Amino acid sequence: MMEIFVVPDAEGTGAVAAGILAAVIRSRPDAVLGVATGGSPLPVYVALAGHGLDMSGIRGFALDEYVGLPAGHPESYAEVVRREVTERLHLVPANVFVPDGGAENPDVAARDYDRAIAKAGGIDVQILGIGHNGHLAFNEPGSALDSRTRVELLTERTRQANARYFDIPDDVPERCITQGLGTILEARQLLLVVNGADKADILREALAGPVSPECPASVLQLHPHVTVVADEAAAARLTDVPAGSLRGPGIVKVRAGAAVA
Repeated sequence: MMEIFVVPDAEGTGAVAAGILAAVIRSRPDAVLGVATGGSPLPVYVALAGHGLDMSGIRGFALDEYVGLPAGHPESYAEVVRREVTERLHLVPANVFVPDGGAENPDVAARDYDRAIAKAGGIDVQILGIGHNGHLAFNEPGSALDSRTRVELLTERTRQANARYFDIPDDVPERCITQGLGTILEARQLLLVVNGADKADILREALAGPVSPECPASVLQLHPHVTVVADEAAAARLTDVPAGSLRGPGIVKVRAGAAVA
């Protein structure tokens, strides 16, 4: 099943996605959430905090982390997750996990992280964003569709896109640890949040184009339970998708400010 909710703006995507997560948390207070950073997912955490839920039993696993940043670096995903997710949602810090990008052997750390997700019983809902080149987490074009958590080399385009978070572009690390596409597909539900006209073409390719390593996000088409929440700008090119090209009920338009609960 693929559901696509289209809302006017980023605030709306946050509200709808948060409503979906809130419903999961109410039904399962010990749910395992896969948390993502980046511009599109961050409004989700702001909106979810407004639901006033007790999330002390929630466990969280981050999608990825840079390799080589010093501990406590403000743009490490460990710090972003701490600020934007753990503290905002009042999660128990010991229940929130991020790949160890400072490990002496990042390859071993990646394998250990993959095993930790499995030991936790897997991800109930994995929050996702999408990169301009179709990357999902930090799975760059060419990634195997069944790939596991591993060390990945970031493309120059991805480094340029993330340079806005650093003082100078050269400070963006060249490597990362990322959950693999195969790891992501094992989550019971995938929740993709997308904002902005600059994502319209790649969103269409991911949801209606061929499933291919050249567009890693196209693996969404292989999952049995995908929910996409996009603003109108990001969803602009989905309206011309031929009938039958999208699995499931297709596009559901949600009014401004509406939430799914």
